[in-house]
Amino acid sequence: MKLSARNQIKGKVTDVTKGQTTAHVRINIGKGVIITSSITNEAVDELKLKVGDKVTAIVKASDVMVGK
Repeated sequence: MKLSARNQIKGKVTDVTKGQTTAHVRINIGKGVIITSSITNEAVDELKLKVGDKVTAIVKASDVMVGK
């Protein structure tokens, strides 16, 4: 799969928690860093996501906020 998004981060799924309509997918990208993605339950099912899967987190945003 090729994408125009440049922020592609490889990792491994550590947890998939489904809610009523949305799931939270936790991805370990190394060095103790976890990215959490909120996607639809339907997307989880279509991708057949499960703990241990190697995945790519793709970040596409027009704004990035930083706080301190």
